[in-house]
Amino acid sequence: QVQLVESGGGLVQAGGSQKLSCAASGSIFNIGTMAWYRQAQGKERELVASTSSDGNPYYADSVKGRFTVSRDNANKILALQMNRVKPEDTGVYYCNAIIAPIGQTWRGYWGQGTQVTVSS
Repeated sequence: QVQLVESGGGLVQAGGSQKLSCAASGSIFNIGTMAWYRQAQGKERELVASTSSDGNPYYADSVKGRFTVSRDNANKILALQMNRVKPEDTGVYYCNAIIAPIGQTWRGYWGQGTQVTVSS
């Protein structure tokens, strides 16, 4: 069974830094695009950053220049380095990955989410 587990959330002051990690585990044959989404209270979930299997990144305009997404394919880990955070970065951050489990077709998976709270 494939699982995505996030870690690294918590309380951070505005202007500070925080690093999130997402570890994929289970019977995995291959991993495609991996991404971070976030959902603020009362708002829809939005894409923050993503990286293709060969490492090409995408960033939402709101985080461009402040956040860096990276992946370690050997260890099946996705990371998000958040710098110069702002109160509007507050939300639950979710890891998403397109995964082909062994003997199965590609599908999307979600982690359980980790809360990031930025205090002003």
